[in-house]
Amino acid sequence: MAPRIQRDGGLDVDVNSGSGLASPEQLPGYEFRPYRGHGDHDAMAAVRLGCAQQDRTDAHSVVEGLPTAAEIAEASVGLDDPTRNQVLVEHNGGVVGYATIRWWQERDGTWLYLHRGYLLPEHRGQGVGSAMLDWAESRIRWLVQQHGTTRTSVIGANAMASEREATALLLEAGYRRVFSLVELELPDLQQLADERPLPATIRIGAVEPGNYRAAWKTVVDSYADAAFTQRWTFESFLATADPTCWRAAWDGENMAGVALCSIRRNDPTAGEVEELSVRAQSRRLGLGRALLLDGLRCLREHGARTARLYTGTANPYRSYELYESVGFRRQNEYVRYRKPA
Repeated sequence: MAPRIQRDGGLDVDVNSGSGLASPEQLPGYEFRPYRGHGDHDAMAAVRLGCAQQDRTDAHSVVEGLPTAAEIAEASVGLDDPTRNQVLVEHNGGVVGYATIRWWQERDGTWLYLHRGYLLPEHRGQGVGSAMLDWAESRIRWLVQQHGTTRTSVIGANAMASEREATALLLEAGYRRVFSLVELELPDLQQLADERPLPATIRIGAVEPGNYRAAWKTVVDSYADAAFTQRWTFESFLATADPTCWRAAWDGENMAGVALCSIRRNDPTAGEVEELSVRAQSRRLGLGRALLLDGLRCLREHGARTARLYTGTANPYRSYELYESVGFRRQNEYVRYRKPA
């Protein structure tokens, strides 16, 4: 059966109704269907695993690794109307791919509608990936009309630099690369770099509950001039707070910077540096390095043996040079693409 898509955002109208999807003759044996909930999670996880070798997926990535069925379930619950914004591709009754749509507003007012698709390698090169892309774009354009965000919306797509087929498909469809994230790993927390002296007015310590809002504000302010960043409310900051290895630097009475580090939920031997932010007026004093090392020591004390983080390649402060100076090494690159809605 051929993919089916509905102009009102559903999945019921035939592919030949002006949707731009491939015809039944071009995709024999394939069917697009809505996400149905719990019973799909194992199959979706199997798709991700089946793509891993071809796409050189890093199973330990903090950006995009190999999710379990439980993690896919959690992510699906977080979608707005997952049965309409997540589609599965079946071939002869088995799930061979899926695509997901989500959206949010960025700091500059732009509404980003992001789609991400996965297709088993043996089913690539037959027009299925193009059909998935067409479904996502058609659905997004319908959502944009419904939300009234036509003037401020863009379509986004993600692909790892190692995903050659996905990259080629996006470029051919008119997407342009706007920025990328580079992930880095410190393979041995027992081998930390030496500390360097700080100005006498600086002190570093734990972030107590009374300082949570100041820590959040420090991070938010550090992104004030950064493009392509999502709005981050204090409530969402608190919802994911894991302050055990949060460290802050004060210059006198003022918080000058933070390192928000955590043990990864599904791997107690792995730590993550989620944020490292230093206020503009306190940069070039060595605070970033000192906070990073203090956070890494805390991760080590709580059982982590390795640590991961990611940073933007367009970072004007070239933070990846700081990370490499204390022993982090680059892993994969995660590219962000966009096109007009």
